[in-house]
Formats: sequence, C-alpha cells, structure tokens
Amino acid sequence: MKTQDFVYATYIKSTPEKVWKAIISPEFTRQYWGEELISDWQPGSPWHSVRVGTGTQGIFGEVLESEPPRKLVMTWTQVDDKEDDSCLTFAIEAVGEMVRLTVTHGKFKDGSTMASRVSEGWPRVLSSLKTLLETGTALDTWAECERTCGKGK
Repeated sequence: MKTQDFVYATYIKSTPEKVWKAIISPEFTRQYWGEELISDWQPGSPWHSVRVGTGTQGIFGEVLESEPPRKLVMTWTQVDDKEDDSCLTFAIEAVGEMVRLTVTHGKFKDGSTMASRVSEGWPRVLSSLKTLLETGTALDTWAECERTCGKGK
C-alpha cells in the first residue's frame, strides 16, 4: 500500500526571511529540533544533520531546489536505513504580518518506516519552531516523547 504524503501547515508571526534562516541555520535548528542541519543550501549540494549532545549524524540528503526565502526541497534519508529515502519540501509564504509555512514530506517507498516517524516528528518540530520564533524559547517536545514513548527521536 502506497503511503500518502504528509502535509503540515502552520502560521507564524514572523517574516519569510526569519523563517528561512530558522530552517537552514544550525544555531536555530539545534534549539527547536535538537539537531544541527549543515549545508551550503545550494541545489545539488549535500546536507546532513548532527544530533545535539551526541554529535552523531542522523539524517542526510541532497538539496534539490533552493529559492531563499520561499522554497527548499531536499531528499531525506535516515542514517540507520539508507534505503528508506523520501522528499521534503518547505514552502514559505508571507500572509499579512504572518508566514504560512507548509512542510510536505513524501515520495515514500512502499513499506517505509520513515512515514510513521515523520507523522509524529513534524508536528513536534514545527510547534517548537513556531514557539521559538514567536517567543524566543523553543519547546522541549522531545523530552516529553522520551518519557512517554520511550523512543525519543
């Protein structure tokens, strides 16, 4: 059975430039995601994440499209399952004094385990991103998952 794409949209009181910077800058991603995303964010360039606290690589891929501050498309592969790759798109659109950030994660292979991971992960990451940009403090969403799910990220 083919897994559907996951689409998440959130509205953030911010600017497209600030949202873009929060998505691509390690100093931001470590706060709301618990991982640093590393790349030059040019089409064709590799990217990877480094988990805060362990220094281990978690996710990697290739930048497919980069249109600052409106759109970023990249492949997404988990280090522990290199065959289970997918595609991630960030679409950033100004809406008055807000930004609509739409995250689409899809193109999963049949039987993908990544699909179930992102269905829980993206709501946590995006809630923390929104809170960080609007209040200056990220949510500690992964700590709660570690206590209740026993799985963490």
